[in-house]
Amino acid sequence: MKRFSVIALLAALALTACTGQPQMKPYSKQMVEAHGLGDFYCNRHYQDSLCRTGWDYVSGLVAGAVLKTWVLYPEEQTYYDAVKAFADFSLNEEGTEIKTIKGKNALRPSNIDDLAAGNIYFTLYRTELAKGNTKDAERYKAAATMIRNKLKYDHSRIGEGLPGTGGFFHKAVYPNQMWLDGLYMGSPVYAMWQEAFGAADEADNLESWNDIALQFKTIHKYTYDAEKQLNYHAWAADPEDENAFWARKEEPFKGCSTEFWGRGMGWYFAALVDVLEVMPKEHADYAALLTIYNQVAAGLARWQDEASGVWYQLLQHDATKCADGVGDTIQGETYNVGTQPNYLEASASSIFTYSYLKGLRLGLLDEATYGPVAEKAYQGLLTQFIREQDGKMAIVQTCASAGLGPKKDPSRTGTANYYLAGKDVTITQNEGKAVGTFILASIEYEQRKK
Repeated sequence: MKRFSVIALLAALALTACTGQPQMKPYSKQMVEAHGLGDFYCNRHYQDSLCRTGWDYVSGLVAGAVLKTWVLYPEEQTYYDAVKAFADFSLNEEGTEIKTIKGKNALRPSNIDDLAAGNIYFTLYRTELAKGNTKDAERYKAAATMIRNKLKYDHSRIGEGLPGTGGFFHKAVYPNQMWLDGLYMGSPVYAMWQEAFGAADEADNLESWNDIALQFKTIHKYTYDAEKQLNYHAWAADPEDENAFWARKEEPFKGCSTEFWGRGMGWYFAALVDVLEVMPKEHADYAALLTIYNQVAAGLARWQDEASGVWYQLLQHDATKCADGVGDTIQGETYNVGTQPNYLEASASSIFTYSYLKGLRLGLLDEATYGPVAEKAYQGLLTQFIREQDGKMAIVQTCASAGLGPKKDPSRTGTANYYLAGKDVTITQNEGKAVGTFILASIEYEQRKK
């Protein structure tokens, strides 16, 4: 693999503008065609075709990014067709059930990760409705409504008597836990449904927006470290629970994990800007969410690597931080032994760049302060992570996966050793979480430069 050659791209992927001068194909399109339509990984599972990829938050992220590229470049009809095929592959004729490839219900009980791919239904609904295809439009609306209702009415929440009452569990196997990741998996699809369909019931709409805001206010209250200007990856309302063995047991930051994980912060940052895009500005909590968004923006700008313009896997450390070689001992067993160094990470850097650029476009961030941050970040993505491989674009240096617990997986400790040397925290390439977020960042950058 070699660094992406601009000369080779100009020769192989050039388009001819109306002036007759060659122009390089936009990076968003290059990544869609190299990996977005197929040839990417979902948590280390290879996907050769988006059309036949099963329901998953990673494949949903890629599909959503491909769909947004089509919105910006509507002449690329194959992009839209691939996303529609992805949606139809898992959805029944009535829009009431989403199935896995093995025929099981893809929306597991109180698993917030399973909901995020529903973001694609809103553009599909509007597009098919405009074409007069009311059958499919109603299917997509029904599916989006099912997901929203499953989250609002059926998803397990932190109960009375615990801090954070009303917060959504990250998953049923993580009782009374909220992770930064979960804000992206649940809140945007909930908010997009309210924006698209919620106005018909004024009281329910207000209650729903209150609920959406509560999720952000809760997790920010308990995970934000004002000194570091970063949010800890996760928080347990009941840190004594055996599934929260990784959580701090004492103040300050009781219940929090101990590190600031890049992609977790990225999901959170993106969730904030995606929700603010559709949230009514007159809502009482709009200002609170905007304040949180700007706090996150300020903190990430502080920890942006000066030399490269991008960000590390563990945000508060640089490359001198390594796994300690000793590992973590849990109940007499040792895990996460290694000396791997901290590294610049592609998916977090891409989603941060997207979230800055979108916030600038929407007027949520100050241009003078954050315009240079975003510009440096995008150029850093191209320099640090984009390569040429087998004649096409590739994206490298991505954390495959990371999590915390539960009890049955004691290796997932949330320590620096885990995020650098854990068995599931491997470094990979062309991972959907980097493919999708790079496309999103590129779309925003290309709009900015038009």
